[in-house]
Amino acid sequence: MYLPRAFVEEDPAALERLLARDPFVTLVTVQDGLPFASHLPVLHARRGDALLLEGHWARPNPQSAHGGAALVVVHGPHAYVSPAAYPDKVAAARVPTWNYALAHLHGRLEPVADEDALGDLVARMSARFESSVGSDWRFDADDPAQRRQLRGIVGFRFHVERAALKFKLSQNHPVANVEAVAAALAGRDPAGAEVAALMREHLAKRRD
Repeated sequence: MYLPRAFVEEDPAALERLLARDPFVTLVTVQDGLPFASHLPVLHARRGDALLLEGHWARPNPQSAHGGAALVVVHGPHAYVSPAAYPDKVAAARVPTWNYALAHLHGRLEPVADEDALGDLVARMSARFESSVGSDWRFDADDPAQRRQLRGIVGFRFHVERAALKFKLSQNHPVANVEAVAAALAGRDPAGAEVAALMREHLAKRRD
């Protein structure tokens, strides 16, 4: 990932917030010289200083046979920025851009096929995501029909070895421009409001 110094995010809590905000990630592997991507929900957990992601593929997904090095892209809020929002004297020379937050996680992929481990994974995923929508479906390990469904998936653990966070939030602009863009985005739509909130948070740190 192209990562100018101005846009590097070094707060570990920022990654936790991104994963909590949107646990639907892009998992990229390379097989026979070609990249392959899957889009999957994951659980994340800290184990000491280590970060672990867990999820599963449909068994027919070719990526379920991949292991080793992999990349996970964690998607954050993003919004278009019009040069019309800049109040500075050189605004005429400004160009359109996009503000956003995301993370690239580099690490090692470990497939999981054990039935008990898969059942535990599905149970934890259902508990996590059902509660997020106010529902109460749960995986029942004692139900033979539900256990048979486990034959259709392959689980994975992704051991994060390196994380790169890019928060492009107009940090390379004068304060007045940051404030003006944040104000413009805040009233546009929910995604714009999220980006505006991040911009203001980072601006407050810049002023400290």
